[in-house]
Amino acid sequence: MNTTVDAITAEVVSRHLFSISEEMGATLIRASFSPNIKERADCSTALFDREGRVIAQAQRVPIHLGSMIGAVNAIRARFDEAEIKPGDMFVANDPYSGGGSHLPDINVIAPVFWRDRLVAYVANIAHHADVGGMVPGSEAAVCRSIFQEGIRIPPVRIMRGNVPIKDVLDIILLNSRTPDERVGDLNAQFASNVTGIRGVLALFDRYGETTEAAIAAYLDYTRRRFISAINSIKPGVYRSEDFLDGEGPGETARLALTLTVGEGRLDFDFEGSAPQLSWARNIPDQALIATIYTVTKSLLDPDVPANAGYFDTIDVRAPKGSVVQPVAPAPVGCRSISCGVLGDMIAAALSQAMPGKAIAGSGPHHLAVFAGPGTQEGSYFVNYETIAGGMGARAYRDGMDAVRVHASGASNLPIETLEHAYPLRLERYALRDHSGGAGKYRGGTGVIRDYRALVDGIHVSLSSERQHVPAPGLEDGGNGEVGRFILNPGRPDERVLSSAEADVALPKGALLSIRTPGGGAYGPPSERSVEALAQDVREGRGPSKDVPGKVSAM
Repeated sequence: MNTTVDAITAEVVSRHLFSISEEMGATLIRASFSPNIKERADCSTALFDREGRVIAQAQRVPIHLGSMIGAVNAIRARFDEAEIKPGDMFVANDPYSGGGSHLPDINVIAPVFWRDRLVAYVANIAHHADVGGMVPGSEAAVCRSIFQEGIRIPPVRIMRGNVPIKDVLDIILLNSRTPDERVGDLNAQFASNVTGIRGVLALFDRYGETTEAAIAAYLDYTRRRFISAINSIKPGVYRSEDFLDGEGPGETARLALTLTVGEGRLDFDFEGSAPQLSWARNIPDQALIATIYTVTKSLLDPDVPANAGYFDTIDVRAPKGSVVQPVAPAPVGCRSISCGVLGDMIAAALSQAMPGKAIAGSGPHHLAVFAGPGTQEGSYFVNYETIAGGMGARAYRDGMDAVRVHASGASNLPIETLEHAYPLRLERYALRDHSGGAGKYRGGTGVIRDYRALVDGIHVSLSSERQHVPAPGLEDGGNGEVGRFILNPGRPDERVLSSAEADVALPKGALLSIRTPGGGAYGPPSERSVEALAQDVREGRGPSKDVPGKVSAM
């Protein structure tokens, strides 16, 4: 094999690999069946070398990266390389045995053989709207055990000789409330991997064994570039903390971080974090590392390639049995929302080392899973939706409004798709005025999204963060407004729901108002510029005034 490669070839190969991962993502989205993937793009794709290192990831949902890494590692640990054959595909979702980060995210992995030699893996992950469990949607903060969250799949073959294994498929489908969607989405995942295999083989056919040398060179370039970024910030030891919501008002769970910035290395130590929780806000290892990788990249060098080269500069330690390193059977379904708070804590520590790029706390998305009788006679629907919050302000600009923060992603579900597919009507979708903290640079605002039930028999499960602890401001900036779930606002039967609910009945005519949290501000409000204040007046922005039962003027 060639051991050296010129920089131009390495760049061309790396760009080709990235384009393959993007093409895989396009195939998955276009071929999928459910609105959650086809419309919201709650999926990701990536390529790995034969050693299981990430070499290219499509720019979709960052938190999925940890799960795909975990699934590839779990497959390589469970199966000898001699057991893996062309035409195989593997499936896994379990956080404790299959490298997953929560059960609705199903990984499908395929090996790539070139000239009878294993040279790579292609991988995709898709969030399936229901994989069983105690509540429709298979994700609710109220779950007490992973066994309540859905079917657990260790790394097993789901395809042999390019033919799906029906027995494995049947087990997955039987455990879902919406099996027709599941089979359609799984077929889309198979198609995505076929696209990836073809692309990788074409690349190897063009460059031969030089391909692997080019990949190694690009990983090394990434590592050296990120070491340079680390060395550009102030070395030292930095500490931060934040808190997840608890089960009742005022109840919280502590996240703690000691960050050591050394010579070309970052060390993240989560000693002092709360013990693992009995509700599904725990953050498994794969979600923890994905959030760390994403936040450090975005603050230190946003343009560095998303591959394993820069992962090698990061060390992570988390106490086993803690909220950031749970052990089975701790539930983990709502780890993505928890990672919004985790991302704030990581950013807070890094901001001390690089104050010019500091970022205040953000408002993570809220989750609603609607289920009930579908629009077709005798049908049943599960509608999984995440509603964006507000990004914290930076040391030099206002926070972004209505955005998924840190390692989370996926789009909103368009109103037209929602109302066409489900017996729901969206009566309001707007920025939540005044929800961002006030400061020299204001925090981003959250969202108001109001759903009307059009038939009887609909139930909704709700999960969130930042309903007890607001997104903190920085340098005397104001905190963001906390989020809320309000049932039938303004009516005599109005009820403010808790930050985690399961199977709340929505009879015909009921209205659920979801109001997501805003981001924290940076700097004191007295230092906001005259031009920015004038723009705030034009846009109707100001201090938080939102109260239950009242929506501020738009």
